Amino acid sequence: MSTPHHSPFPLARLRQGLSRLTLAAALLILSAGLPAVAAPIGAGTDSAPTDAAIPAAEAPAGVPSAQIPAGETTAASVPSEPVPAADETAPAQAAAVQPAPAVEKKRSLDARVQDLKKQAKALNRDLFILEEELLFPSNTQLAVFLSIDVGSYFRLDSVQLKIDDKEVANHLYTKRELDALQRGGVQRLWLGNVKSGEHELIATFTGPGPNNRDYRRATTVKFKKSAAAKFMELKIRDVTSKLQPEFVVREWE
Repeated sequence: MSTPHHSPFPLARLRQGLSRLTLAAALLILSAGLPAVAAPIGAGTDSAPTDAAIPAAEAPAGVPSAQIPAGETTAASVPSEPVPAADETAPAQAAAVQPAPAVEKKRSLDARVQDLKKQAKALNRDLFILEEELLFPSNTQLAVFLSIDVGSYFRLDSVQLKIDDKEVANHLYTKRELDALQRGGVQRLWLGNVKSGEHELIATFTGPGPNNRDYRRATTVKFKKSAAAKFMELKIRDVTSKLQPEFVVREWE
């Protein structure tokens, strides 16, 4: 009886298969995140094919560098630690130190509003002066003012002003106005136009007088109006020697 004949299995193909199996196991270990500890079987034999060498990018730890082809030797990529985020408190601190743009814009707007107010006041003053010059030119202008000196013997309630027997002003005073006059204030009682020549002014004052009696006193003065503006003052003052008030009309030079 004859024995069966078996052909020998090629040793090179066996080594090639083992090498590929080792490579697959190493890749599986790397993908699982475990260190590779096994070296490829038959790594030191000279008959191993060159195409079985492990690429440098896929070489597991512990593989001899002789099997990595030249030109592909690179350092294994190591995952770097995440860069710590920048300090988030810095912008907040900077914002606290430097005013916000909205605040700066509001300040700039407030400054512009204040400048506009100043310009409006200056313009209003100029317009007022211009209006007086147009309505009351200097050749016909007459202004009458009123002031009080002490006022212990008379408390002013009202005053009536007539020019050439024509009533031009009639004013009733409040406590606040009297306080301002007694502190040294001067009231412009009337401003108007009169033609050049002779004129007569009559001022009538009413209010409680000595012994708290109702007091009515009128004073009359004649004046001459020239081509220039004219200013006159009605002054109420106490006469201590007579214990009664005195009403004086004087012209301003």
